[in-house]
Amino acid sequence: MNPLEQTLERLTARAVDLVSRAELEAKLKQARPLRIKYGADPSAPDIHLGHVVGLNKLREFQDAGHTVVFIIGDFTGMIGDPSGRSQTRKPLDRAQVAANAQSYQQQVFKVLDRARTEVRFNSEWFAPMKFEEVIRLSAHVTVAQLLARDDFSKRYAAQQPISLVEFLYPLIQAYDSVMVRADVELGGTDQLFNLLLGRELQKIFSQEPQVVLTLPLLEGLDGVNKMSKSLGNYIGVNETPKDIFGKTMSVSDELMWRYFSLVLCLPEPEIAALRQAVQSGARHPREVKDELGRKVVAKFCGEAAGVEASAEFARVFSERQVPTDMPEVAVAEASLGIIALIVKAKLAESNGEAKRLVQQGAVELAGQKCGDPRAQVAIEDGAVLRCGKRGFVRLRRV
Repeated sequence: MNPLEQTLERLTARAVDLVSRAELEAKLKQARPLRIKYGADPSAPDIHLGHVVGLNKLREFQDAGHTVVFIIGDFTGMIGDPSGRSQTRKPLDRAQVAANAQSYQQQVFKVLDRARTEVRFNSEWFAPMKFEEVIRLSAHVTVAQLLARDDFSKRYAAQQPISLVEFLYPLIQAYDSVMVRADVELGGTDQLFNLLLGRELQKIFSQEPQVVLTLPLLEGLDGVNKMSKSLGNYIGVNETPKDIFGKTMSVSDELMWRYFSLVLCLPEPEIAALRQAVQSGARHPREVKDELGRKVVAKFCGEAAGVEASAEFARVFSERQVPTDMPEVAVAEASLGIIALIVKAKLAESNGEAKRLVQQGAVELAGQKCGDPRAQVAIEDGAVLRCGKRGFVRLRRV
């Protein structure tokens, strides 16, 4: 295999859709760095492992000498995109978008090479656009084309409303490709329609069409839905090493192989060898998952943090000890109902949730199980209240 073929194999590894391999090969033969477009709407302040799937691929392009054009959709973030959803994502105001965009820039460089990254905001070209220019741009796309998008067609068939604003979203994303003269655009499989529309719009504007490469959507901690902040099934790259490790350890044994592949980019032969070791009994699944957790933490926080998080997890969950570091809650009362105490300690958001934790046997105070939701408990200075697997606070009498 010659160097070009090796590069092509590395850059297309783990891809789902590639339009097209021949075009990408031709672009790689050019004597200039390619412009690799990746767009992200700052709909939340956190970047999670689902985003990292795309960032990893961008870094591989950078390591091959190419430039990433990271577009922060500060303009599109105020519209909302239903890609892969049954309803529109809630649009944000300018202040929310600006704050989230700032957070994004700080987090993406945990994976990307800053020196090979060009950060752009699509308000740069959309904010000054006049309405007549919007109309001219819209003339390049038909309603039939837009209804071909899977989520739009399903909602139309179900007689669910689709606003004209939503119809404009794919066009806006496609026009980004024109404005930055993208050679390649990456995205999740739910973005395929939008990415392909970018190719068509570039042709209309007499540009060489971008290569489209989509990547798998990473399932979240529930093992069913794609990782999402709104669903609460995510692992954020800015979380503490302890939380990143603990959440990773909650991933199912079957799903952890996807994390080895999509988050850590472990070569498939190595993943196959690990699976074989588990299936043969040579290695315990928990041991392999611990390795996964350490490496995920190391990716964002350093190797020492990964080792420390693993040791702390073992100490707390395997040896049933309490964490070395936990928040304190000041309590003035000499005694409280266990439900009130749990809510006061912010280990549950409501009395109902606290009651369920008690009934499930998930609550301990000073090392003693609390199984009666009606119990009145004495508040001792320094006592540890534990709820569930990761909820710990130390009580302080005031």
